[in-house]
Amino acid sequence: MTAAPSGPAASAETAVPATGGPGRLTGVIPPVCTPLTPGLEVDVPSLERLVDHLVGAGVDGLFVLGSTGEVAFLPDAHRRTVLETVVKHVAGEVPVLGGVIDMTTLRVIEHARTAADVGCDGVVATAPFYTRTHPVEVEAHLREIDAAVPVPVYAYDLPVSVHSKLDGDMLLRLASEGVLAGVKDSSGDDGGMRALMVALRDAGDAGAARFSVLTGSELTVDAAFEMGVQGVVPGLGNVDPAGYVRLYRHCLAGRWDEARAEQERLLRLFGIVNAGAPARMGRGSSALGSFKTALHLLGVIDCPLTVPPQIQLDGAETARVRTHLTTAGLL
Repeated sequence: MTAAPSGPAASAETAVPATGGPGRLTGVIPPVCTPLTPGLEVDVPSLERLVDHLVGAGVDGLFVLGSTGEVAFLPDAHRRTVLETVVKHVAGEVPVLGGVIDMTTLRVIEHARTAADVGCDGVVATAPFYTRTHPVEVEAHLREIDAAVPVPVYAYDLPVSVHSKLDGDMLLRLASEGVLAGVKDSSGDDGGMRALMVALRDAGDAGAARFSVLTGSELTVDAAFEMGVQGVVPGLGNVDPAGYVRLYRHCLAGRWDEARAEQERLLRLFGIVNAGAPARMGRGSSALGSFKTALHLLGVIDCPLTVPPQIQLDGAETARVRTHLTTAGLL
């Protein structure tokens, strides 16, 4: 796993707690978009260029097959192609986490074994979904995934999609036992995330000390780092990875004024997710379509298609994305 930046910015006197330690994931870990061909196959050359775009900007890891990677829409063969492509192209330069999101434990374990077999450095799993699950069942689900694969398991707290908020006490317990290596917190519950940070520090054991809390709330990254999280998983990081790398480094060095300014610039750029007209498409189509449209306009990917049944951006909506990119200085 990647180490935290070294030098004066990483000294013990910085306002951000030290994030080093064996196996701990830190920094900027974008959830990689999945470029498609017009025939809806995985566009391997575009995916490789996107990886170069991200790694070249200085990101600390890659999370493939997350929500931004449209994992819920992709057939298994597409998933495997994405994993194999990214792992091979990265060639160990940064860690690669593979999303293994699916409805039930046995299906997730199958995805997790595939991810481990192709060389992912870790896997990311939500709670089970479709049917409602009890917290005891969620914990058993995560334990069984960990027992089934030889790589670290990261929990994905995504209650808006899986209808199950991960319990903080459970996360602390699984962290302390070494069952989980970290959590991507996309719950929007900043109070709960802060309580988890405090509990992990108070636990003082080796498992908790290696546990990574990664915020998925890309518009409040400076605040999250100030409360002590170890990393960020920003969908907008596909479009402007260098911006999130600058933001992380400002936070790590305790340059909070510069961090705030960068965060507010990224917040304005995030307006691209509203490019799609709500009368004709959902929020997901608009957001994922805007990221892919931006990458297409930037020359990173060949085609901005999203997976059916999502709605594609039209010419006027594409123009809105272009305006945001120009205003942010990216075009």
